[in-house]
Amino acid sequence: MSDLPIGYWLKHLDRLIENDFDRTVASEGLGRRHWQVLHSLHQEPGTLADLDRRLAAFLDESEVSVAPAVEELRRRGWVQGLVALETTPAGRRAHDDLFARVQATRERLTHGIGDREYRDAVDVLERMSANLEAPPEGD
Repeated sequence: MSDLPIGYWLKHLDRLIENDFDRTVASEGLGRRHWQVLHSLHQEPGTLADLDRRLAAFLDESEVSVAPAVEELRRRGWVQGLVALETTPAGRRAHDDLFARVQATRERLTHGIGDREYRDAVDVLERMSANLEAPPEGD
């Protein structure tokens, strides 16, 4: 068992995931944020505010909105709409092609990890997050 703290492993894994996803979608000239927007709209159309809310946890401190990714996807003809945004037929085809690659990346990430182990890890991380989101005792 490693003596390195959980913070190290969280940062290390986050960087590896970012780099792997970037490689996965780079063949289309996209970054991870583009994929997240495309996938979110594929699952459920919505406004820019909806996307910002859905993807807030993924935004870097320097990012205030996913608007630049939306605009790039709009230029490609993959997203349409002025207020209510949705994928176009070309966007749905692009999503499906990329989704197969993303799934392969996710399978690589979880290789050798059972469903129960994965759910346990997510549960622990979720509870740790909730602990830090709650006000400290005595406040």
